[in-house]
Amino acid sequence: MSDPSLPPPPHNEPVRAYAPGSPERTDLKAELTRMRGEVADIPMVIGGAEVRTTTQIDVRSPHDRQLLLGRAHEGSAEHAERAIKAALGAHPTWSSMPQRERAGVFLRAAELAATTWRARLNAATMLGQSKTAYQAEIDSACELVDFWRFNVHFASNLLETLVQPPNTWNRMESRPLEGFIAAITPFNFTAIAGNLPTAPAILGNTVVWKPSPLALRSAHVVMSLLREAGLPEGVVNLVMGPAEEIVGACLDHPSLAGVHFTGSTSVFRSIFQRVGTNIAKYRSYPRLVGETGGKDFVFAHASADLDALAVALTRGAFEFQGQKCSAASRAYVPRSIWPSLRDRLVALMDTIRVGDVTDFRNLMGAVIDARAFARHRGVIEEVKASSADALVHGGKTDDEIGYFVHPTLVESDSPRSRLMTEEFFGPILTVWVYEDGREDEALTECNESSNYALTGSVFARERVFVERATARLRDAAGNFYINDKPTGAVVGQQPFGGGRGSGTNDKAGSALNLYRWMSPRAIKETFVPPTELGYPSMLEP
Repeated sequence: MSDPSLPPPPHNEPVRAYAPGSPERTDLKAELTRMRGEVADIPMVIGGAEVRTTTQIDVRSPHDRQLLLGRAHEGSAEHAERAIKAALGAHPTWSSMPQRERAGVFLRAAELAATTWRARLNAATMLGQSKTAYQAEIDSACELVDFWRFNVHFASNLLETLVQPPNTWNRMESRPLEGFIAAITPFNFTAIAGNLPTAPAILGNTVVWKPSPLALRSAHVVMSLLREAGLPEGVVNLVMGPAEEIVGACLDHPSLAGVHFTGSTSVFRSIFQRVGTNIAKYRSYPRLVGETGGKDFVFAHASADLDALAVALTRGAFEFQGQKCSAASRAYVPRSIWPSLRDRLVALMDTIRVGDVTDFRNLMGAVIDARAFARHRGVIEEVKASSADALVHGGKTDDEIGYFVHPTLVESDSPRSRLMTEEFFGPILTVWVYEDGREDEALTECNESSNYALTGSVFARERVFVERATARLRDAAGNFYINDKPTGAVVGQQPFGGGRGSGTNDKAGSALNLYRWMSPRAIKETFVPPTELGYPSMLEP
């Protein structure tokens, strides 16, 4: 019999198909049309109040630069300070609220996201971040819903059972951290943008949320949904503006209790350095939780199923334009299967349509902005001029209407080349061909050549090799896949995060992440305390 004081058990939100004629496709198409026809006013939200400024940021669609989706009100360090004050002001009431009451807010948010807000979340993500319908569905609907359902469940089961000797009552109390949490979120996943501020909030923390300037349309929808779900004023405060001002004000504040971050490795390192410089001024030691970059690998053995390998590489490298921190961007392939695999990859790449994501036939949209486009085009031009790297297929770029970078396949003659070791965060897959019989050397290169350790996979039908590769690559990826692409972690199934330059590996989508946002208190009550000073060992024989 289930405990009625606990929330209902979680389940993963089913992924809808959006097939022609389906009701979800009709609803999404209608919402896309509606959203394309409006210019949304996107305010900050501080202490429950909408805050507008005279400085505004145009929010445009990456695949249609002329499409103005909204105007966001840009804040400053002053607004960050106001948000911190609001978070600290809300902390006493929110932190003392029973866990089940806090849970109710996020379970309602999950149901709204799964039902009446689903099309709105997906449409905002499609138009603002150039995700296809399927990529938006698995992100801004399903994963976001899963985060809220599962985190509520995890939060209700964090405390361990204590030993109870005679004459004693031992118990453990979950407390939020003392101060406020700074949540700094990326452009590429709406679910991450929703999870980073709310995971700490579920445990009673209050938050200042700085979203990416490249995902403000969807951030606005997430914030609006949370308010609709009944999130009290000041628990999550949304502040937009220059990162140096907003984040700097948070990092320099004495009441900073933690940072929940997803973004680049270089930015997270700068946050670590600034916190270290400020360490003497803080009331407590801030918790730093970060998921950063990746140079994610697929390691193929000669026994691999070539059709499965080709599809995994194509999906893993090119879905959402390679803008997933888990995207496959380097592959290790034995020479004996490379010609056949190369032909399969080229054939699959030729079927990929690239364009406006509101045309559901397109598998890829645009990269996020002009800066990303220039970076990817520069890498492709570098390959074309290189004697060490060969452009196998693709390499087309076009920014006339949107920032389109077509799927690109490169062969490198060195496992230590820039193409094999640096993260570019785009649809560029680089392959290094190793000699058959030299798998151990290739595994060493895979393990040692990259500064990242986020995701990776091995493809082989020979089980002895699978076991060997799994052991040799133990530290090379926090999420490791066997005969599957290295993307697509599901909350409650594959907790996500990696080590080395890829982050603190605190596993979003599991209880491990939530432990970082609580400060437990152990309470011992003695019913009949001693009334004499000495111990039996002190007595004379």
